Amino acid sequence: MSLLAAADFWRWQPHPEVWVLVGGVAVLAGYALRVVGPKVVPAGRPVASRQQIAWLVLGLILLWVASDWPVHDVGEEYLFSVHMTQHMVLTYLVPPVLLLATPEWLARIVLGRGRVKRAFDFLARPVVAALLFNGFVLFTHAPGIVNLAVENGPVHYLLHAVLVFTAFLLWMPVVGPLPELRISYPAQMLYLFVTSIIPTVPAGWLTFAEGTIYSAYEVPDRLWGLTITDDQQMAGVIMKLVGGGFLWVVITTRFFQWAAHFGDSDKAVDQAGPPTELTWADVEREFETTPPPAEPPFRQP
Repeated sequence: MSLLAAADFWRWQPHPEVWVLVGGVAVLAGYALRVVGPKVVPAGRPVASRQQIAWLVLGLILLWVASDWPVHDVGEEYLFSVHMTQHMVLTYLVPPVLLLATPEWLARIVLGRGRVKRAFDFLARPVVAALLFNGFVLFTHAPGIVNLAVENGPVHYLLHAVLVFTAFLLWMPVVGPLPELRISYPAQMLYLFVTSIIPTVPAGWLTFAEGTIYSAYEVPDRLWGLTITDDQQMAGVIMKLVGGGFLWVVITTRFFQWAAHFGDSDKAVDQAGPPTELTWADVEREFETTPPPAEPPFRQP
């Protein structure tokens, strides 16, 4: 019976809704790049760069792996720590990767210029986006919400959809395709630093809590022999160290990019040489070679 139960952990379960989602995104992206792009992008310019194509492929792979078997099934039925890993991929990896894959022209076509664009611009503001994302993260870690999501499939997918949407808003000021929505590198570092602090609350709660927080994960068969307390503590560590560590990697990368930008500016100034000293003789010479401006015709009052 123990061997049969162990094998049951990894039984394959089809998820056609995930295949439709990932396949639909791939088909829409292909249609946009092959059909729409050549009509709106000026001749001679690429519809998408090689880097954007590579980001698109990586984003689709991450979306599929995080949403399909076995990550989805183990995370929903047995281990909350795997469920937390799934959330980290869907919020900290998939959105920025897909945003990096999105050409500016495509983002402008999707959002348009009307009310949808104005509403999106408001939601993608740093303060609004950070509040929406982190507020929803705290909401989805409430015991009643987690238990309901595990027991109700449609609610689970709805929560994931809203979570991923708010994650896209979160990353728009950092790696979004629209320049007017991106903030400066120093502002990005502060923005991501604040974002890395807020998840400390549920992460600390999970790490130091004893007993069962989420009753839906208190199943008799334990994968890898992990107790419910071990599982919850591991989820807290993943949320804090893995999620927060990734944000700090981005912060560090932005710092060096910012520093390199100033280094390039100083180098350009050095190569230009010292500024030329302006003398009074230069001013007189310029006045002598420049004709006076023509006087306007006289008009009687």
